[in-house]
Amino acid sequence: MDTTVFSTALRNVAGALETPVIVILLILIAATLVLLGSLAAEFFTERRRLKVRLPLLVDQLRSTTNIAGTVNESGLLKRQKKALTEVTLHPELTDVMREALALRLLEEEKSRFDNIVKLSEIIARLGPMLGLLGTLIPLGPGIVALGQGDTYTLSTSLLTAFDTTVAGLVCAAVATMISTIRKAWYNNYMSILESLMECVLEVMKNDA
Repeated sequence: MDTTVFSTALRNVAGALETPVIVILLILIAATLVLLGSLAAEFFTERRRLKVRLPLLVDQLRSTTNIAGTVNESGLLKRQKKALTEVTLHPELTDVMREALALRLLEEEKSRFDNIVKLSEIIARLGPMLGLLGTLIPLGPGIVALGQGDTYTLSTSLLTAFDTTVAGLVCAAVATMISTIRKAWYNNYMSILESLMECVLEVMKNDA
């Protein structure tokens, strides 16, 4: 069976993918820069504002009659305060219903954090794949040009291959760093929120 037709078809498909791959890599670079900016903004607007001594706040919650006021005056993040005070806004709920509400609020916060991290994780996975595609696709015409003595086409193909590889790896490296930093932050946020939520539920149960 003559495989020339199939080889030509595959070569045409690969050649047609070169431009979309480069465009997507450029989009990934822009998205990575946006993620870096959002990470810096999050650090200055939220991370630096998280100033809470957990044992001290727990003691304050156990000794106060105004849980919502104590929470709002603490150094917690705005969303943490909102989740904790939401539990106190429904005195008509039973203990079981209040625990279900608290669990739902915790799940919503965790889901929100997972969605934020998801974009950087996608970039970390796609970057090397697209970089590899951007490397291999131009090598075909480059090898053909080498056989024909066309050094200009060869050098252009190699330059495109190297550029796409570097772009993909840089995006993946930066996105991985962002994911790692944010996961550490969010795990800390959730640990604090879960501990305080249990404390609030315990205090409200004892006061009932």
